[in-house]
Amino acid sequence: MNVLLSDGTGSLSITRFIGGKGNKYLLDRYKDQFPKGATVIASGVVERDKYSNKLALKNAEVEILGVLDEGGGIDDLQSQSIHLGRLVPVYALTEGLSLRYLRNVIKNALDAFGEHLEDPIPADIRDRLGLMDLRTALTNMHFPEEPENKDEARRRLVFDELFQIQLLLARRRYKFEQTEGALSIELVENGLVKRLVEKLPFTLTKAQLRVFGEIGKDLASPKPMHRLVQGDVGSGKTIVAMMACLIAVDNNFQAVVMAPTEILAEQHYKQFKERLAPLGLRVGFVVGKQGAKERREVLQDIRSGQVHVAVGTHALLEDAVEFPNLGLIVIDEQHRFGVKQRARLKAKSMTPELLTMTATPIPRTLALTMHGDLDVSEIDELPPGRKPVETKLLRPSEKKQAWTLMKEQIDKGRQAYIVFPLIEESESLSAKAATQEYEKLKEGVFKDYKLGLMHGKLKPQEKDEIMDRFRKGEFHILVSTTVIEVGVDVPNSTVMMIENADRFGLAQLHQLRGRVGRGADQSYCFLVADMKSEQTRHRLEIMEQTNDGFVVAERDLEIRGPGEFTGYRQSGLPDMILADLVKDTPILEDARNTAIELIKRDPDLTSCPGLLKHIERKMSSIEGDLVRSG
Repeated sequence: MNVLLSDGTGSLSITRFIGGKGNKYLLDRYKDQFPKGATVIASGVVERDKYSNKLALKNAEVEILGVLDEGGGIDDLQSQSIHLGRLVPVYALTEGLSLRYLRNVIKNALDAFGEHLEDPIPADIRDRLGLMDLRTALTNMHFPEEPENKDEARRRLVFDELFQIQLLLARRRYKFEQTEGALSIELVENGLVKRLVEKLPFTLTKAQLRVFGEIGKDLASPKPMHRLVQGDVGSGKTIVAMMACLIAVDNNFQAVVMAPTEILAEQHYKQFKERLAPLGLRVGFVVGKQGAKERREVLQDIRSGQVHVAVGTHALLEDAVEFPNLGLIVIDEQHRFGVKQRARLKAKSMTPELLTMTATPIPRTLALTMHGDLDVSEIDELPPGRKPVETKLLRPSEKKQAWTLMKEQIDKGRQAYIVFPLIEESESLSAKAATQEYEKLKEGVFKDYKLGLMHGKLKPQEKDEIMDRFRKGEFHILVSTTVIEVGVDVPNSTVMMIENADRFGLAQLHQLRGRVGRGADQSYCFLVADMKSEQTRHRLEIMEQTNDGFVVAERDLEIRGPGEFTGYRQSGLPDMILADLVKDTPILEDARNTAIELIKRDPDLTSCPGLLKHIERKMSSIEGDLVRSG
C-alpha cells in the first residue's frame, strides 16, 4: 500500500507491506488509518526509492492532526499529540510491543492514577532541597514540556533512589548503636603506643596520624566503632592497625587481626612480632597449615590470655579458638570475607570493637553508597622516600625493552615479577599457561637467571616455600598468575611485567603494580597488551598517568560503572535504575545528609509513615547481619 504525502511544494510516498492472501480486510483497515485529505505530522528518513526514483519516507511515524472538511477547514481530531511535535520518551522495548502503544499506556496510567500517588518524601524536605513532588516528577520524566523539566524530574527520582539507601543505612546504624553494647577503650598516655612510635625507624605520615586519631576517638566512645580504613598499596595501614591493637592491650584486652590469605597473614604476623616483641608482648599465629602440636600450644596460650595479639586467616573462626577478653577485631581486605564469617569472629566476645581495612581504594561515592553506615577513613599519603613506579604501556612486539631493563635491574641485585592473567576464569588453564611461559623464558631470554613459578594450583605449603625463596633472593624472577595480587611484600623487587594487561581491571592492575616500589629504589611496571581497540588503549593509559589508587578507582568506576565495579548482585544493595554514582555525587551528598539528620530527629520515622512503609519493605534480616559484622 502506498500513501502519498504533500505539503504544497512536492510529495513523498510511504510504503506499507501487508501480508496474507485475502488482504482486502487488512487493506481497508490500513486505509482507515490514513484518511484521504488528513493533515498530519510525519517523521522518518527521507530516501530516494530505487524503483520509482521518487522521494520516500522510510520508517515513517505518522500522527493525524485533523481532516479537511468540505469548506477546506480542519476538523480537529487530536490537537494534543503525545507522539509528535514535542519531546517524546523513548523506551527500551520487547518483541511485540510498539513505542506508540507503550507511550499511550503510560500516559493513560499517569492521567488515571497520578493524583492517587502518595509522595513518601515529606514536603519540608522537598521544599528545602527544591525537589518536585512525585506526581509532577513522574509526569515530567515521561512527557516533559521543556528539557529543563525532564532534568529536574530526574533529579527528584535519583534523590529518591539514593535517599532510600542512605535512610536504610542511617536507620540500621542507629538501631545497631542502640542495641549493641560497646567497650570504651581509652588511649593510655605514655603507654604502649608511644613506646612503639618511639622505636619506629621512620616517621608516621600526617594521614596515618589523622586516621589513628579518628580510630582513637571511636574506641574511647561508648558507641560501637564503625570504621573502614582504606589506603593505597604501601600507605602504612598495618602500623595504624598495630597502634589500635596496642590501645586494646593497654586496657587489658586482647586483639585479633584476620587476613584473607596465609601469605598476607604471615606477613602481618612477622611485622607484629618484630615490632611488639621488644615491647614485651606476645603475638600468636593461627593458620590452617599448622601441625597439631603447634596449633594446640597457640590455642592454649590464646585461651589463657598469654597471647596479646592473635594474627591469622579463616582458621581464627574455628570453635577451638577462644578469647577470654577480646576487645578489638581488625579485618584486613574485609571484602574478601563473607558476612557470616565476620559475624562468627564478632561472636567470640560480647562487645568487641571492629576495625575493617582495605587496600583496594573505593571511590568516595561508592564508599558512601556501599558503606554508608560506616565511617570511612582514607590514608591518602605515601611514606616519604617512596618513588612513584614508572609505568609503561607496550605492545607484544616491544617486550624486549622490558626484558632488557629487567636484566639490568637483576644485574644490580634487584628482582622482578612476570604476571599472567587468569585464562577463561580457569585456575587449571592459567597454571598450564604460566607453566608453559615459564619454561619458554627459562630456556630462552632468561636462561642465565634463576626463575621461580607460582600459580593457584600449587598447595599452600608450596606457595609459601616459593615466596620464601623469592624473598631470600634465591630467584631473580618470579613468574606468576594473579595469586600475588595482595599481601606480597618483597622490597628488593623493582620490575613488574604484566602480560595481557587488557584482561585485568584497573583496580587489579594497580594492586599488582603495588608489589613493586616498596623499597627506596626506582621501580618499573610494564603493561603488555595488544590494544586492538582505542577504548582498551585509553583505559590502560590511565595507569601511565597516575600512581594514585583513588584516582585509578574513580576512573575505573567511570569506565565500568558501579554494577561491574562492585559486583552489586552480592553486595546486598538495591538496584539503581536512574542514579549514576559518577555524575550524581551532589545528589548523593544531599541524600546522605538528609537521611542522617532525619534519623537523628525522628529515629522511628513516626512523622513520615509513607517513608517508613517504603524502607521497611527493603529491610531484611540479611542486611541486619551485614551491619553486625561490619
